[in-house]
Amino acid sequence: MVNKQSTANISVQDMIKQNKKKKNIGNGIEKFVPIFLLLCAIVSVLTTIGILFTLLRETFSFFSDVSLVDFYFGTHWSPWTDHFGGVAPLIAGTLLISFIAICVAVPIGLASAIYLSEYATERTRKVIKPILEVLAGIPTVVYGFFALTFVSPLLGNIFSEMRIFNALSAGIVVGIMIIPMIASLSEDAMSAVPHSLRDGGALGLGATRFEVAIKVVLPAALSGIIASIVLALSRAVGETMIVTIAAGATPNLTFNPTESIQTLTAFIVQGATGDTSFHSIIYKSIYAVGFTLFIFTLIMNILSQYISRRFKEDY
Repeated sequence: MVNKQSTANISVQDMIKQNKKKKNIGNGIEKFVPIFLLLCAIVSVLTTIGILFTLLRETFSFFSDVSLVDFYFGTHWSPWTDHFGGVAPLIAGTLLISFIAICVAVPIGLASAIYLSEYATERTRKVIKPILEVLAGIPTVVYGFFALTFVSPLLGNIFSEMRIFNALSAGIVVGIMIIPMIASLSEDAMSAVPHSLRDGGALGLGATRFEVAIKVVLPAALSGIIASIVLALSRAVGETMIVTIAAGATPNLTFNPTESIQTLTAFIVQGATGDTSFHSIIYKSIYAVGFTLFIFTLIMNILSQYISRRFKEDY
C-alpha cells in the first residue's frame, strides 16, 4: 500500500516537473516570437530606408550636374548627347500607356466583378475567380512578346499608319495584365456589402438585379473599387517588360497611340546596360528617372489609402 502511494507521489511529482519544463519552453517561445517579429519589421524598415538613401543620393548627385527645371520641363530627351534634355517625353509615354491600360481594364474588370458578385453561383465563382487571377501570375515578358507578335500585327490590319512598336498594343496588353487586380479587389469590396441592402432595400422594392448592382452595390463598395483602380494604375505606371518589348525606345512627346514611345521604366532598362559606366551622367540619370517614377507611385498609393479611409462604409 505504501509502495503504491509512493509510486503515485513520484508520478505526480514527475508530472509537475514535466509541466514546468513545458511551461518554461512555452514561455521561452513566447519571449522569442515578439523579438523575431520585431527583427523582421526592422529589416523591412531598414531595407526601405536603404533604397531611399541610395535613390536620393544618386538623384541629388545627378541634379548637381543637370538643371532640375531643364530635366522636368525639357521637351527633348537625348541623354547620350551633350544636350541631355528633359524627361517630359518619358512622362508622356508613361501616362499614355497607363491611360490606355485603364481604359481597357476598368470596364472589363468591373464587369467581371459585378458578375462574380451579383450573378455567379458560389460554385461558378470558385471556378472563374482563380482562373481570372491566373492572369496575374503570367510573366510580364510573355505579355510583352504577346503584344509584339500578336496584338501589334492585328492592330496593324486596322490602322495602316501603325508601327510595329507602338503605344496602343502595349497599353492594351498592360490593361489585360491589371484586369485581375481590379476584378478581384472590386469583387471583394462588393461581396462585403450586406445582403440586407440588396434584398430588403432594393429587390424587395421591385428593382432588377442589374439595378441593384449599379445603384446600390457599386455606390456602397465605391471606396474599395476606386482603391483597386488606383492600385492597378500604379501597377500600370511601374510596368517594365511589356513597354520595353512592345512600345519601343523612341522618346516622343506625343499622345498618338500608333507611334513608338518610351516610358520611364523602359529608359531605366535601356540605361542599365553594360555600356553605361559607373557614376557617369547616364548612370545617375537612371536614379533620377527612378525617383520620378517613385514619386508617381507614392502619390497614387497615398491617394488610394486616402480614398479607402474617406469613403469607407462600415456595416
